[in-house]
Amino acid sequence: MTQRQHTYRVAVQWTGNTGSGTSGYQAYSRDHVIAAGDKPQIAGSSDPAFRGDRQRWNPEDLLVASTSACHKLWYLHLCAEAGVVVTAYEDHAEGTMVEGDKGRFTSIILRPRVTIEGGDTELAARLHHAAHEQCFIANSLNFPVLCEPVITVAG
Repeated sequence: MTQRQHTYRVAVQWTGNTGSGTSGYQAYSRDHVIAAGDKPQIAGSSDPAFRGDRQRWNPEDLLVASTSACHKLWYLHLCAEAGVVVTAYEDHAEGTMVEGDKGRFTSIILRPRVTIEGGDTELAARLHHAAHEQCFIANSLNFPVLCEPVITVAG
């Protein structure tokens, strides 16, 4: 099979110079703006635990969101191919990170709530496993990504 390569480019601009740059740990804001082409910009910061702005996205939020979104996109694709009609999908994903000499994520748990129109709920549940196997983001991580789906039949 021929491998195709894709490149993704983003710009991250620090906007947190409050006048004295990084003259001290408390002297600057962690605020930044993430941009990619003509897409809407994302207001970013660090996690509030690290002096960040809780109103802005932080890298940890974005990692969990990327993992959840990638899984969802594969799942919907596989359902469409298998004839499983999904009418609603919502995930409440949760990532766990530990601090130490080197901070790192230890897991992400996806908790998708899926509504299907009739059909086979067991197949709909099994397709989450297949989606996980295909997910570009999950395949790139060095920690477990777990999935705890709940499938409901509409009506």
